Amino acid sequence: MQKDIKSLLNPALQNIAVYKVEGGQQAEIKLNQNESPFDLPMWLKEEILGEFQQEPWNRYPEILPYRGMKAYADFIGVPVESVLMSNGSNEMLYTIFLACLGPGRKVLIPEPSFSLYEKLAVLLQSRIVGVPMKPGLDFDVEAIMKAAREEQVDFIVLSTPNNPTSKSLSVEEVRAIAACSDAVVLVDEAYIEFSRERSSLELIGELQNVIVLRTMSKALALAGIRIGFAISNPALMQEISKPKIPFASGRLAEITLMRVLANYSLVTDTVSYILNQREQLYQELLSIKDVEVFASDTNFLIIRVADAASVFRSLQNEGILVRNVSGYPLMENCLRFNVGLVEENRRLISKLGAL
Repeated sequence: MQKDIKSLLNPALQNIAVYKVEGGQQAEIKLNQNESPFDLPMWLKEEILGEFQQEPWNRYPEILPYRGMKAYADFIGVPVESVLMSNGSNEMLYTIFLACLGPGRKVLIPEPSFSLYEKLAVLLQSRIVGVPMKPGLDFDVEAIMKAAREEQVDFIVLSTPNNPTSKSLSVEEVRAIAACSDAVVLVDEAYIEFSRERSSLELIGELQNVIVLRTMSKALALAGIRIGFAISNPALMQEISKPKIPFASGRLAEITLMRVLANYSLVTDTVSYILNQREQLYQELLSIKDVEVFASDTNFLIIRVADAASVFRSLQNEGILVRNVSGYPLMENCLRFNVGLVEENRRLISKLGAL
């Protein structure tokens, strides 16, 4: 009799669901994946594609995208030995978790936070030490430090600004957490360009156990190109690079990164627009009855309504796609949506006000 195929696989798969986006990824007004509302201008795309056409497509790229890593290291002002580029920050998360975790090891994850952290920890058969956010969705720094010390955790992951809560830690708080234990501390800064707080990059040279994670999918509007980075001190970087998939970043991503960094005013203009619209949305949401809005440090906002599932469906029927994040701890009846174009934001507010 043939064995159940599941018995031949990693038993951790039984505790993991396939990733999906409720409502899909297509809508007239798409605000559910924290993307930039602005694509790259056509003139820049043409420059990028023109350069990419000259590349040999029949040859492997370099083992690692060294040109892109050098360009980004120069851009943020760190040694190139401190930088590793990946095919999106999600691939980098797999690399770092593989390097730091395994059966029986402990990872501290504030809750709620990005769902991929827990998924990777479960796959690697590590023990998760969850530390709940405060009722207002802010980080509980004292509780994080207490759990790190008492549980003697091996790894701490801090998403700041945090998805899905939209709240940040200060660099002083990150420093205190990283200094309170011997754990490796991963600081996921996917939304740092929108934050009121300083980046934790300044800690790389100060503390040997800190890794900063960056993505080009949000502020740089490159979600479709897949570019991420890890930054740490060279000694730590040399070790966490060992599980890295070779040849994972293609030449198109490398060329795109370098061209966008050379035209960074496009990014600063977009960030300025998003911050302005975020504040306007926040003020307008405050005036809508039966909607609780949380102050945001990202390119998205969180609201709490009486029935999130019902509001989600009503908006979807109007061609507006948001994210129902009610399944996260402390976020019952909460919806998340990123800042869109002016007309998209106006329609969202109008529909929420009419529900």
